[in-house]
This record gives sequence, structure tokens and C-alpha cells, in this order.
Amino acid sequence: PPPPPPPSPPPPPPPPLPPSSRRSQRAERRRDQPGSERRTAMATRLQFENNSDIGVFSLLTNAYCLVAHGGSENFYAAYESELAEHIPVCKVSVAGTRLAGRLCVGNKNGLLMPHTTTDQELLHVRNSLPDSVVVQRVEEKLNALGNCVACNDYVSLVHPDLDRDTEELLADVLGVEVFRQTVADNVVVGSYIRFTNQGGICHPRTSVEDLDELSSLLQVPLVAGTVNRGSDVVGTGLVANDWCAFCGADTTSPELSVIESVLKLRNAQPSAIVTDMRASLIDSVS
Repeated sequence: PPPPPPPSPPPPPPPPLPPSSRRSQRAERRRDQPGSERRTAMATRLQFENNSDIGVFSLLTNAYCLVAHGGSENFYAAYESELAEHIPVCKVSVAGTRLAGRLCVGNKNGLLMPHTTTDQELLHVRNSLPDSVVVQRVEEKLNALGNCVACNDYVSLVHPDLDRDTEELLADVLGVEVFRQTVADNVVVGSYIRFTNQGGICHPRTSVEDLDELSSLLQVPLVAGTVNRGSDVVGTGLVANDWCAFCGADTTSPELSVIESVLKLRNAQPSAIVTDMRASLIDSVS
């Protein structure tokens, strides 16, 4: 019988992928893993009834978001669309007003409300927030707590005349270090600085020396800047947490770019910020 035909030669191996393609494939594999979806977080511009001082009517932390009860449904919907998958978004009134962002102060550990908060309002907030968040009323003559206190999850700046008992409550309920400080010679620190665990922005006339001192106290990078087309009241025109930010509709594109940069919002993830940063670093040096 005739000999069997020789086996056909194996196909040539595919050409090696360039480094950029290999990085792309690794990124695709990461995206395919459960819980590792990437999102490009950007600061969202919005208004509350034609008012760009959205920080007056809302409060945002890494564990919850408070939004003023009443007003335009679009305002609440903007927060809900960005946050509802990750943290509760609660409609509230405080002392019969819609000034939740100016009357309250909080972080992922707790929330302090003024003594004028009604029992019904307090109960509603407690029922709406996660069990791990401690909610408490404060007897404080400077009852616009959002104007007098600025904080993240680890440290807070407070009005120099804040009551000592309130200072102790801040440390106990919010779990933060407390520093009596001014921002660009303004005592209402909550109105003139906004910072997260990632970075912050403060009054545009803050001197370089003060900026360095504040950054050292807070252990986060800070820049001097504005919101809402040149407004220096950055605490009322901006709310933010570690992966998301909202600012007034009048905020310009250059202002938005500064906010997104200093707060490290690009490619931030709600539940895996550190993992995301590490993966990006590995990609950059591969």
C-alpha cells in the first residue's frame, strides 16, 4: 500500500502583540471580572430651582446623600442616577427648611444635625441611613453646622468659636481629628473649603503658606480655586465624595477640570478606588 501522506505543517504562530495591545487585553480581562467594571467619573453640573449653590440643599458622603425635600424632581434624580446603586439618597427637611447642606455635617461614620431638628425629621433620617451611621442632634449656638465645619472621614476643620462640647461630638460621632482653623481669614470654614479623602479645593485667595499648612493638616492635596463662574464660596457650590462630585450649573469647564483633577475623580470607583489606582499604575509601568 502507498505510504500515508506526510502531516501538514502546523500554522505559523500569530505575530506577537505590541505592548499596548497586551495592556488592552489585560484591561479587557479586568473589566470582564465581576465587580471590576470601570467608570469614568465626572463632576455633574446641576441646579436647585435655578440656584447653583447646590451645597446649600444637599450633603454627600461616602455612605449616604441627603437632598432637600421638595423642589425640582430633576435635582433629586441627578443624585439618584449617579449614586443609588452604591449609597442611599434621602429626601430630608431640617428644622422645617430645605437647607440640609448648611445645617448638617457628616461623613461615612455619622451625621450631626442642629438642635432645631424635629423628632420626626430625626427619626426619618435615622431610618433612611445605614445602621452603621450614627445620627445625633447637637446643642450649638452656631447651628449652621455645614457653614462652620468641613470634614472628610478622618479630619475636620471647624469655626474657631465652636463650642467645646460640639468639638467632642465631632470627634466621637464622626471619628475625626478636629482643628480650629480659618480659610483665607474666613471663620466659616465649611463655606470656603471642600475636601474629600482624595483632595480638596479652597478659597481662591488662600495664600501658598496657608495652602501648605491646610494640606499638611488634612493630609490631602489642596488647590485654591472657584466654582460657579468665579464664586469663592466653594463649599456651597460643590458637594463631593471619593468617587463622585456635583457642582452648580454655572461652573465653567476650566473650573470643572480643576475639580475633577484635585479630587481624583477620573476613573474612580465607589467600592474599589485603591484597586483601580493600583491597576492603573501597573498598566502605566508595563
